Amino acid sequence: MSRPTGRVLTLLELLQSGGTRTMAELADRLGVDGRTVRRYVDQLIDLDVPVESVRGRYGGYRLAAGYRLPPLMLSDDEALAVLLGLVAGRRAGLTTAGDTASETASAKIRRVLPKHLARRLDTLLESLAFTDRPGEFAAPAPDAGVLLTVADAVRHRRPLSVRYTDRDARRSERTLHAYGIVAHAGRWYVTGRDPEIGEDRTLRLDRIADARALPGSFEAPVGLDPVQRVLSGFATAAYRHEVTLRIQGTAEQIRARLPASVAVLEDLEDVPTPGEDRAGDDPAAERWLRVELRAERLDWLPAVLASLDRPFVIERPDELRDLVGALADRLASYAGNRALSPHDPQSDT
Repeated sequence: MSRPTGRVLTLLELLQSGGTRTMAELADRLGVDGRTVRRYVDQLIDLDVPVESVRGRYGGYRLAAGYRLPPLMLSDDEALAVLLGLVAGRRAGLTTAGDTASETASAKIRRVLPKHLARRLDTLLESLAFTDRPGEFAAPAPDAGVLLTVADAVRHRRPLSVRYTDRDARRSERTLHAYGIVAHAGRWYVTGRDPEIGEDRTLRLDRIADARALPGSFEAPVGLDPVQRVLSGFATAAYRHEVTLRIQGTAEQIRARLPASVAVLEDLEDVPTPGEDRAGDDPAAERWLRVELRAERLDWLPAVLASLDRPFVIERPDELRDLVGALADRLASYAGNRALSPHDPQSDT
């Protein structure tokens, strides 16, 4: 593409972003003088692009109101962002009323993409899974090149070399056998196995500075579920406190307050517990489950356990038992404290 042609397309992209652009601003952005800007505008008009001239002190150029540009001037990063945004919106239930518009927009973008990029984007979308908490994706977006490279590695089961910065700002270069890409609570993750240490790893994609495919291939575990691997990784992360509970109820009741990304549930045999309430005719619906989780702090757990309103036993740590007892004492104190207000009828006696 010649430089003048590239600048004309850049001018169109600037006008496409909306509003009036002054002559001085356009000249500066394009690296040309005002006379050349006018010549570029004339070329757009010759192509039936309705560019309007705005007179006055703050005048310049703008696109005519209601004009729809022909398809499609998106960089690789922009096309990726738009497609993922549409997919995430549908998955989060944000486009219920406009599912048809969302699908047709995705189809239009794919039709005008270069074939090699369209294939890579299709590979990414096939490799992508969502948890039950898709979030709003307010976190930093991963680099498009990294995301596409990781997706290719997932699809073709190729080892990856990645440069990664962890949450403590430590940098390292790692090898990863990537099993899948998962979107959870507004962030993108890749889950896989680190063959050098023989352990599973879940990495945030926006913390990967570079990714490249390595020679060779690997076999993924049978029955692999990347979503469950990511969620269980969160629930078993190395935090300060290890908590083990037994809670009587259904998995659904417990998951309402302690989702899979927070806690691991395990069915128990019929373990007798002092004061156990066996009300209910369906033992499958009301049963004792072991709940294990890890947490950096414990102060949020007593209120969560109270909100469950189910019988529970704290196996460890003792500190949590003390916090729950303190909360119970405070609630009992509040319930028995009937302070008189100015509107209380007894306050006039």
